[in-house]
Amino acid sequence: MSIDIDRDRLVETMEAQAAIGGTAGGGLHRLALSDADAAVRDWFVDRATGAGLDLRVDAFGNVFARRAGADSDAAPVLVGSHLDSQPYGGIYDGPLGVIGALEFVRTLDDYGIETRRPVEVVNWTNEEGSRFQPAMQGSGVWAGAHDIDEEYEKTDADGDRVVDELERIGYRGDEPAEPREPYHAYLELHPEQGPFLEETGADVGVVTGIVGLRWAEVTLHGQANHSGTTPMHYRNDALVAASDAVTAVRRLPGSLGERTVATVGSLTVQPDSVNIVPETVRFTTDIRDPDEATLDAAVARMEAEVAAAADREGVEHEIEHTMASPAVDFSERPVEAVADAVDHLGYDGRRMVSGAGHDATHAASVCDAAMVFSVSEDGKSHTEDEFTSWSDCYRSANVLANAALDLAGRVD
Repeated sequence: MSIDIDRDRLVETMEAQAAIGGTAGGGLHRLALSDADAAVRDWFVDRATGAGLDLRVDAFGNVFARRAGADSDAAPVLVGSHLDSQPYGGIYDGPLGVIGALEFVRTLDDYGIETRRPVEVVNWTNEEGSRFQPAMQGSGVWAGAHDIDEEYEKTDADGDRVVDELERIGYRGDEPAEPREPYHAYLELHPEQGPFLEETGADVGVVTGIVGLRWAEVTLHGQANHSGTTPMHYRNDALVAASDAVTAVRRLPGSLGERTVATVGSLTVQPDSVNIVPETVRFTTDIRDPDEATLDAAVARMEAEVAAAADREGVEHEIEHTMASPAVDFSERPVEAVADAVDHLGYDGRRMVSGAGHDATHAASVCDAAMVFSVSEDGKSHTEDEFTSWSDCYRSANVLANAALDLAGRVD
């Protein structure tokens, strides 16, 4: 028998979290370890304890809320996502997964269901990677992909350290930031952040894996000089070299895999004056593909294009590789639990690979993992215009709840 979450309560809870760090444009500005993040963490703790869950916080601020199972020795099912946001981002990216997980355990209480396995709801620290890099930082520390002492020392644009901000907001917990026991499975609900579900008319996404990604920062060193008195053939213009390289990055995907994407999302120019030849330019690259070999080829091509552009303009260059996240193929058991839930609920589901990184990337290295996607209208994300209808939120949260119950096991 399927369970049905309380749609009105889901909407009320989503609206309540959206008011914390909410923007005039209807979005969220709730950066990791900010005052707004502290406030929503406190709110989540209050809601979780109000649902009778046992709370614990690890040394990197990941918050776990546990509902006991009939077999206390059984490996738990972990369900959740993140509550931090992009700068002026949307209200669904991340929070829908945490609220959906919370609604799952509330629905178990509504139905008087005891699960065989314990269930834990998790809010991961700094999934977005906006204030502190890398993205998926908390789940990465927990899964052993990152060293906690190194991540503690990461700083934001103002020089504030992660460890100090964890202490300041009161979320540097006492427990080690690592799995304290084996886990049976991890499930995460998230907006698609793309147009595929809407374009195909599907209700929900059954996510079978996540693309790999490579981030880098490119720095080009030219020579500053007067824009009026310096002849063109005397110039070593860092911005000209950068422009050539950026254009080459944009053209990379057309000659590689069908799913390859490449983006330059940030660029700074110094001295940044109308009448000075630019001396230093820094820009970022973000390359993604489901295939590791294609990713490696794309990164090599990017490096070669940057070197060639720098050589043409007679400038020096450096490339720092700032993040590498592997492509992930989810395990069959949780993927089938999601697919079965879609079928039993009578929804139209589509199997798909996520083009964005998620905490499930790291969780999948600890236990079996899978994801549920909700429809993102117009494919928008990382913007205040991000939108998922309450009906789509409800359908995807229902899928999450039923798949999680399948994995946790119902005690008759």
